[in-house]
Amino acid sequence: MGYVIGCDLGSQSAKAVLMTPDGKLVGGASAPYSMRHPHSGWAEQDPAMYRDGLASSIRALLEQTGVSGSDVTHIGLSSQVDGVVPLDIHHRPLHNAIIWLDRRATAQVARLGKAMGAEEIFRRTGLNLDASHTAPKMMWLAENEPDVYQQSASLPSVGGYAIGWMTGRVIQDHANSSSTLLYDVVQRDWSDELIDASGLDRAKLPEIGGSTEIAGPLTAEAAEALGLSTNCIVVVSTGDDHASCLGAGGVHPGVVIDIVGTAEPVGVASRTPVFDETRLVETHAHAVDDMYLIENPGFVSGGNTLWFAKNILGVSQQEFFDLAEQSQPGARGVRFIPALTGSMAPRWNDSMRGTFSGLSMNHNSSDLARSILEANSFAFRDIHDRLKALGLANSVRVVGGGSRSALWLTIKATLCDTPVSRVTTQETSAAGGALLAAVAAGTFASLEEGVDAVVEVDLAPINPDPAGAQAYEDAYQDYRLLFDALESVDRQEPSHVA
Repeated sequence: MGYVIGCDLGSQSAKAVLMTPDGKLVGGASAPYSMRHPHSGWAEQDPAMYRDGLASSIRALLEQTGVSGSDVTHIGLSSQVDGVVPLDIHHRPLHNAIIWLDRRATAQVARLGKAMGAEEIFRRTGLNLDASHTAPKMMWLAENEPDVYQQSASLPSVGGYAIGWMTGRVIQDHANSSSTLLYDVVQRDWSDELIDASGLDRAKLPEIGGSTEIAGPLTAEAAEALGLSTNCIVVVSTGDDHASCLGAGGVHPGVVIDIVGTAEPVGVASRTPVFDETRLVETHAHAVDDMYLIENPGFVSGGNTLWFAKNILGVSQQEFFDLAEQSQPGARGVRFIPALTGSMAPRWNDSMRGTFSGLSMNHNSSDLARSILEANSFAFRDIHDRLKALGLANSVRVVGGGSRSALWLTIKATLCDTPVSRVTTQETSAAGGALLAAVAAGTFASLEEGVDAVVEVDLAPINPDPAGAQAYEDAYQDYRLLFDALESVDRQEPSHVA
């Protein structure tokens, strides 16, 4: 057995970690990239950034650790879910990736719902009929970029595209596929009925495989770019939510994994599909074969803090958190609705937008910063409460950049009246990719064995703060009333030309 590499193609950067032949994680490197927002509700990325990000992070990792590229035997990938990259017959991109944050395809959602019905779609897919998923984005391409759609030989996820570039085989796992609105989550395959209702061509959908299955060896082009050998094997891999759950230990039922990045997916493993009648959480295939991930796939969370720090205050995110510390529980009456790109808690609603309320002349930037952290925590409580009501939540672990804020975790622990444990394993999403590769390499017999051996959790959890409990509860109730009131407002997006 040799070294394996786990990579993560996230929203803001590519990351890579190395795992030794005896299953230890060492080293870490990253390469930033950007996204484009041509219109309100749109979000795109140039697929070349994914290739360059993988190459830069892997080469930096090898230089940092002193490991030769020829000693790396396997690669596993974690990648952002709910994106689509149209590819020609040579696996070359024909269009920017339309990524998870993009919500342009609302008209296509309505047409898909009319063709099959939201209830029937939910029964088959376990998903909300929503523009965040990839089938409506594919339909948008077919209707608005017909030349791109017709020339497309395949319409994979971001991860499917990366695997295609690395191996020459366009394939993605069940977890990625289960977030398309074209996959039957019980039958665990593409659904002809859903495909027919969407008007899409089944031949353009990628092959589906298990996350630890072998996709193939690196092509000469990819090996040269990455600084590795053509003997290096690439596994089919999985989505970033699912890989982060692996890297945080979310392979056992009852362990809620809170992934605090640009978005904040919250999920828990289940041995059976669970269909939430309120539709707050969805049913996805898990990276672990024959398991399911019951999750809210991610309201914008860390993205709110970054937006306010960068665009409103002109400060760093660390300065944003320092400001929030200067306010008090309840943010002195300031409330925020965390819906800059639509809401996914307490209800899914494309038309909701971010809103501050309760402002007066005595408030300052620290109160607004605090209100954003509290609002993100209110959305987490909505999801945690629902998972608990479904009998799925026993404990909470948090990963991602937001896990570094003791204030943020204290607010969550207090609102949910439960301890919150930090996962100390570094780069959990990339680590999840490494675990997939390690199973394929034979380092571990199963993902469960690998998780138990690799994942580390801080033994001192963040506990609820009784002194702030009433203030947070009052603020939460205000937030729910405000959300209800704003949801009743009919909003029209500014018109634009595609």
